[in-house]
Amino acid sequence: MQLDRLYIFQANLLKSVSRDFTRFLFSQINWKQRMLGIRGLRGTGKTTLLLQHLKYNLNEKGLYVSADHPWFYDHTLFDLADSLNKEGGRLLLIDEIHKYPNWSNELKNIYDGFPSLHVIFTASSALDIQKGEADLSRRVITYELPGLSFREYLNFTKQSSLIPYSIQDLLTHSVEAVHQFPKNWKPLPLFRQYLKVGYFPFSKTEDESDFLIKLGQVINTVLESDLASIEGYTAGNIIQIKKLLGVVAESVPFTPNISALAGKMKMGRDSVNQFLIHLERARMLNLIHQASKGVAVLQKPDKVYLENTNLSYALKDEPDKGALRETFLLNQLRNAKRHVSLSKEGDFLVDQKWTLEVGGKSKGDKQIKKVKNAFLALDEIEEAYLNRIPLWAFGFLY
Repeated sequence: MQLDRLYIFQANLLKSVSRDFTRFLFSQINWKQRMLGIRGLRGTGKTTLLLQHLKYNLNEKGLYVSADHPWFYDHTLFDLADSLNKEGGRLLLIDEIHKYPNWSNELKNIYDGFPSLHVIFTASSALDIQKGEADLSRRVITYELPGLSFREYLNFTKQSSLIPYSIQDLLTHSVEAVHQFPKNWKPLPLFRQYLKVGYFPFSKTEDESDFLIKLGQVINTVLESDLASIEGYTAGNIIQIKKLLGVVAESVPFTPNISALAGKMKMGRDSVNQFLIHLERARMLNLIHQASKGVAVLQKPDKVYLENTNLSYALKDEPDKGALRETFLLNQLRNAKRHVSLSKEGDFLVDQKWTLEVGGKSKGDKQIKKVKNAFLALDEIEEAYLNRIPLWAFGFLY
C-alpha cells in the first residue's frame, strides 16, 4: 500500500517545526513506551509536541498522520500500521484519534499485532481512554497537556529560560522563589496580558482581537465536534450545553442550583450534572467541592469556574477581576497536579495542607489569621513578604 501521500503531508508539516520552545511535558514523557496517549484542550500544542518528537528525537523511521486525513476515506488505521510495519517503520503518530471511528478496537489490534511498532496518539481531553469499546488500560500510558503556565508563556514569548518551582518552595521560600523573575521585567503588565491571551500557544501569531475570535472558534469546535462525537450529542444537546456554558461564564465563580438550572433549561437534574462533568472533561470548566466531601459521580459541585482566564475574555466582554484571580489560581494549581478543594476559612485548600486566600494588594489576613499554613495570594504586588505571595508567582508551578 502506497504511503507516499502521507509522507509528503508529513514533510510539509515538519518544515515549520522548530525546537526553539518545547512544552514542559516534552521532557517528562517516557517516549519509549509502546503506546502513549496525549490528551488536552484544543490549541495547547499537542500536534507540535508530536512533530518535535518525530523531527528531533528519532533515529528511526516514523510516520505522522491526522485521524481525519482523506487517506482514511478508503483505508483503516490497521491498514496503515500494517504497511508501515512492512516498510520497517517503528513509530506511528496519530493526531486527534477521537475523530476516527472504532479507534479503541483498532489501537488494540495494532498493539497486539505489531509488537515492534510504537504508537503515540493525541486526543481531546474529553475522551476517556478507558471507556472505549476495547480495553486499553493495560496497553496505553496517558498524559495530559494543559495550556501554558505563566512561566511557559514568558519563556515562549521572551525566549527566556525560567524554571518552575514546587508549591512547597513557593509557600515556604517565596522571597527566594520570586527573585528568579528578571529585574528588568515588570511582572504585572505581563501577567495581565497572560490572563487575557497567554494560555494558548497560538496567541503568539495573532493580535489580541484575532486571538479572541480564534479562541471562540476553538470553543465551538470543542462543543460541536469533539463533545458531539465523543458523547453522542444531538444538535439539541449542543444548544443546551452552550446555554449552560453561557450561564456559567456570566456569573463565575458559579454556585450551581441544579434544580433551578434544570427548570430554566427544561432538562433533568442528572442531565445538568452530566453536562457540567462533560464540560470539565473537555477542559471548559473546573468543578470544585468542599474539602470535607467525598466526590461521587454526578455529585453537585459546590462551585464552578471556567477552566482558564482566556476563556473568560472570549465569553464575556469585561470579566470580573476577582473571578479572574480565582480562576487563574485554581487553574495553575490543578495543572501542576495539586489537589484543590474549597476551604471554609479561605478560598482554596491545597493538598489538604495549605490554605490560600485570593485578593488584591490591600487584602488583609483577618479571615485566615488563626489558620495554620495559610497564605495570601495577592494580585497587584511584585514582591513576597510575610505570608503574602504575588498571585503571578503561582504561574511558576509547572
